[in-house]
Amino acid sequence: MEQYLIDTNVVSDYFSASFFTVSMQFMDTVFDSIPNLSIITQIELLCWKTDGTTEQKVKDFIDDSIVLDITSNVIAECVNLRKGKKIKTPDAIIAATALAHGYTLITNNEKDFSNVPDLKVINPHKI
Repeated sequence: MEQYLIDTNVVSDYFSASFFTVSMQFMDTVFDSIPNLSIITQIELLCWKTDGTTEQKVKDFIDDSIVLDITSNVIAECVNLRKGKKIKTPDAIIAATALAHGYTLITNNEKDFSNVPDLKVINPHKI
């Protein structure tokens, strides 16, 4: 079964039900399994300024997820990306995490990752 790494913007859209029905069904399947997050996504989610209900929802989501740390393999991928391409460090860490684990990245920001070779990307808004 394909494994996915979920980007922050997708969590936001999921919680606000911003997807079309078919995309929401796909994301339900991804969220109902054990979701994978980069440590960068965890940090970004915990920094949201939101109401108490949504904050608790986010914390529960993170608790139910596997948060992938920055390992030596992720560092090597990230350094390789940053040396070869113009990419922001947080995006490079997210892409490197997906590459190091062989996961497909689910993101709405395809352009941020378009120049990352071998990275599989799914935009749920285009399903």
